[in-house]
Amino acid sequence: MERIHRAMLLTVPGIGSVKLRQMVDYFGDAQTAWGSKNQELTESGILNSKELAGLLNMRERTDAAEISKKWTLSGIRCCSMEDPEYPPLLRQIFDPPPLLFFRGRVQPGALCFAVVGSRQSTPYGRNVAHSFSEKLSRCGVTIVSGAATGIDTSAHEGALAAGAATVAVLGCGVDIAYPRANAQLLAHIAANGCVISEYPPGTPPKPGQFPARNRIVAGMSVGVLVVEAAEKSGALITADLALSENRDVYAVPGSVFSEHSRGTHRLIQQGARLVGSAEELLEALGFAVSGSSPSTDDLTPKEKRVLQEMSYSEPTALDTLVTKLTMEASEITVILLRLEMEGHVWKNSCVGYSRVAKESV
Repeated sequence: MERIHRAMLLTVPGIGSVKLRQMVDYFGDAQTAWGSKNQELTESGILNSKELAGLLNMRERTDAAEISKKWTLSGIRCCSMEDPEYPPLLRQIFDPPPLLFFRGRVQPGALCFAVVGSRQSTPYGRNVAHSFSEKLSRCGVTIVSGAATGIDTSAHEGALAAGAATVAVLGCGVDIAYPRANAQLLAHIAANGCVISEYPPGTPPKPGQFPARNRIVAGMSVGVLVVEAAEKSGALITADLALSENRDVYAVPGSVFSEHSRGTHRLIQQGARLVGSAEELLEALGFAVSGSSPSTDDLTPKEKRVLQEMSYSEPTALDTLVTKLTMEASEITVILLRLEMEGHVWKNSCVGYSRVAKESV
């Protein structure tokens, strides 16, 4: 029950990772700290009066056994730094979270790599994130991201499209679907990979928690790829955190006219490694890459016509293809399905389909 008591202490307003460590050091363990008398807690000098009142109030209405049962029924697990399930690279950072909460599992020995970027992304950026993540995943790399809209979502979707596990690190409890639009995606990730947070279940999303979340994204990964980022994007925080922990940082170039690429261009100016293809990234990670991509030789003439009308950077709507090709929508839909299964195109949300970036972006 030690982990449960640590988690319960973290639910008290004002008690974070620093004060939790102080309490465990002072009282010997979290269970003793949780059950200590008012006078003993006061004498420790760790908590102020408001935090102490919060702890006493929480203790009156919370039962460790009930909490443990509730989390188990919800498929939520908790691990500390001493547990083998705790990501090994994360232990090495300056401020590792004392506890992690999981839905799903991270495979032992997984090579984790972060793919991040702006919420306000372009079709080009989402295509790159999806394509790169899919290719890395097919080579055994576990994609880590923050489950935000935009680039993060495309990175997770690319990994799942490869039939691989992916890790979503949240800035709220793992039982909370945030953003709400990604509820189905998060359920899919939990079933096929892992959803992680340092915040106890039930913790609502708050702005200050997301920069802290970024240190986990960077800390558990061997490197970070920033796909698209404006000048003040939170993805740049992740890149800075990665550099501070001696992780490699990579960036994808974009249009000089796009404000969504100003942050990535600045990273490249400051020394981030420019990558123009997934193959370059795989080689940087130590993989032997042939550079091959899905061949169009086996495609039918109609399939080639459909593919030629599609863009790498902008999604093409079904209606547009029907108009340009003078073909039935049902026939084009079947062709698009085959092209998607063969890795030539990917579905860009509800907007349409984009060609998968191959040799370069």
